[in-house]
Amino acid sequence: MNARIPSPLYSNDEIRWAAVQARDPAADGQFVYAVTTTGVYCRPSSSSRLPKRENVIFFDTACEAEAAGYRPSLRASADRTDSANQHKALVAQACRQIESSETPPRLEDLARQANISSFHFHRLFKAQTGLTPKAYANAHRARRMRHELNKAGTVTEAIYEAGFNSNSRFYDASERMLGMPPRDYRAGGRNARIQFAVGQCTLGAILVAQSQRGICAILLGDDAEQLVRDLQDQFPKADLIGGDPGFEQLVAQVVGFVEAPALGLNLPLDVQGTAFQERVWQALQEIPPGTTVSYTQIAERIGAPKAVRAVAQACGANRIAVAIPCHRVVRRDGDISGYRWGVERKRAILLREARGS
Repeated sequence: MNARIPSPLYSNDEIRWAAVQARDPAADGQFVYAVTTTGVYCRPSSSSRLPKRENVIFFDTACEAEAAGYRPSLRASADRTDSANQHKALVAQACRQIESSETPPRLEDLARQANISSFHFHRLFKAQTGLTPKAYANAHRARRMRHELNKAGTVTEAIYEAGFNSNSRFYDASERMLGMPPRDYRAGGRNARIQFAVGQCTLGAILVAQSQRGICAILLGDDAEQLVRDLQDQFPKADLIGGDPGFEQLVAQVVGFVEAPALGLNLPLDVQGTAFQERVWQALQEIPPGTTVSYTQIAERIGAPKAVRAVAQACGANRIAVAIPCHRVVRRDGDISGYRWGVERKRAILLREARGS
């Protein structure tokens, strides 16, 4: 568990006691208080009967209170459920504000609207979404940009529909978000330079492609020509270039990683998706090799417990096999199913990881 940094807003016991007396919801998550006469602890805004000051001690976290021998009060159990629902509502409100704003809101403004400290809000937002507020805003803007470029009559129209209030700001951000100039993206990847190579591994044919930003595809299959067609379908007008000797070394590194996932892959990835997809893909990369989780668990980790089907769809949309390990996600009953490149390949990769090879 990561070490917790207490907020300076609640840096001493006098301020903390005042927050308890006021049942201040902004103090929730900053500390808990324990009652020595009952052996229980509560969050600051708990509706439990207020104890005497001389019977109260403070802890930075619930874990510290439990380590000291205190147990959560019956009210605390209900409080935790209420708190979790409140946190989800605050983050959902912030997401709506980010998505509807012409310019990304400042962290301080989002925290002020939620009535909590910037530090606490930043941590809460990342715990719920898997992204920082800034990363969420960037991912949302990138999605809007791609959407508008695909439907708008001109690039100028796309600039304003995507929420940019000036051409310069749009062009400053567009190449970083798209990996190419916006006119080229709009033209199906025209002038985009993507190196690729097709080889063989024990899982069959493998295609590795790299854009200017990093690895943009690792595709597996039985038919090498079909893998190339899949790449062409993504950017039909891109300049697809066969790999040179230097690129062949990179491909060899990727193949070695596929054969022995324990080696790791220390290469930049060009990951482009919706804000939700990027949250899922980030969560996938946090699953340790040799372990599996369910689609339900991933949905819970990103703060969207009801979005199990959407999580499965995001796994299916992943184009970077093994490096973004969607193979580590299984059904709730442990059944190995639902893999873009075939269930047998999924089973083989999991077996290798379980053996540590």
